Amino acid sequence: MKFSLVSINLSPQKGGRKSPVDAAELLAGLGLKGDAHAAPGERQVSLLAQEAIDTMIARGLRLNPGDFAENFTTRGIDWSRCRVGQRLSIGEAELEISRIGKECHRRCAIYEAAGDCIMPSQGVFARVLKGGRISVESSCHYGI
Repeated sequence: MKFSLVSINLSPQKGGRKSPVDAAELLAGLGLKGDAHAAPGERQVSLLAQEAIDTMIARGLRLNPGDFAENFTTRGIDWSRCRVGQRLSIGEAELEISRIGKECHRRCAIYEAAGDCIMPSQGVFARVLKGGRISVESSCHYGI
């Protein structure tokens, strides 16, 4: 199944929104080069569908890619229906879904404004199996 990248987002600091970049490098076993969350483990990168963000925008919030601290904002796939262990490709890089959703330990600014946060139910995390240079123009496939 094909999907597209709306935005690649990273931040050198944890705990906040990420900023969009046109291109980045995925590092095998770590995540996005230059992102504070790049480290070994099951949450090397995060993905969130623009369609899920659009539901929050429809509630009156002003949101941009990276506002939920997701590394990849995508279009054309419902990540909440994916399976742990399923693989995907972004350009020459290969990833494996390692976790569906996350537990929020504290209420973020978006939760306070909207009474809800979509990352726990709509976001997914992945491990980087094979690194590579990627851009928002990269070809993306789920279920490789």
